[in-house]
Amino acid sequence: MSLLDCQGLTKKWGAMIAVDQVDLSVNAGEVVALIGPNGAGKSTVFNLIAGATSRTAGTISFAGERVEKLRASTLARRGLARTYQITCLFPQLTALENVRLALQSKEAGRLNPFPSAAMAKRTTAHALEWLGRVRLSSNAHTLAGVLSHGDQRLLEIATALSSKPQLVLLDEPTQGMSLDETRATVNLLKELLQGTEMAVLLVEHDLEVVFGLADRIVVLDQGRKIADGLPEAVRADPAVQQAYLGVGNAAC
Repeated sequence: MSLLDCQGLTKKWGAMIAVDQVDLSVNAGEVVALIGPNGAGKSTVFNLIAGATSRTAGTISFAGERVEKLRASTLARRGLARTYQITCLFPQLTALENVRLALQSKEAGRLNPFPSAAMAKRTTAHALEWLGRVRLSSNAHTLAGVLSHGDQRLLEIATALSSKPQLVLLDEPTQGMSLDETRATVNLLKELLQGTEMAVLLVEHDLEVVFGLADRIVVLDQGRKIADGLPEAVRADPAVQQAYLGVGNAAC
């Protein structure tokens, strides 16, 4: 059984169909890239899965349970995490505090305005460990808002992965990075995911990142799924080449 299984997923705004009967699955431990031209419906699919947007039709199952009516906060507590195309952090909190808040949200006493000393110690240690894993130990006490763009992206990845979600939605994690930063982030993500059962659904325009990370690729065009398969098969698919380049015989 797939960890995430979407069937007939559809979203309409009036006469406009943003997502049109899309079937999509992600297995535990699998990295699936969701790609397509601008306006293909990728971000809408992300928002539907994460509970940020209500669907028009279709079903979403997560960990064997129908979840399309659940709120984003409930999904997050059940093991779904996400990053955003535009970095979403608390800029007036330190890097350490950003990760620690994500960890505290999973704790039994998360609603207590005065967390116990044991919780504070436990989440601080765990947050420092994750900052080390994304090479940000030296910035632990730096305000998130003054970090470089690349470091903010890494901090958001640490915040999303630190609570060990079952599924993480990565929305263009290398957007705005230099070529060297992008390649380093791809290698880092491989390292962080290695040996885990964490599943990833990735939206990314940089095809070097996609082919460097994805086990499988799903392609959308004008809201519809036009391809779903192994990277090399998708690369050679004439429909994908047509959607991206407008020609029938060019290579992606």
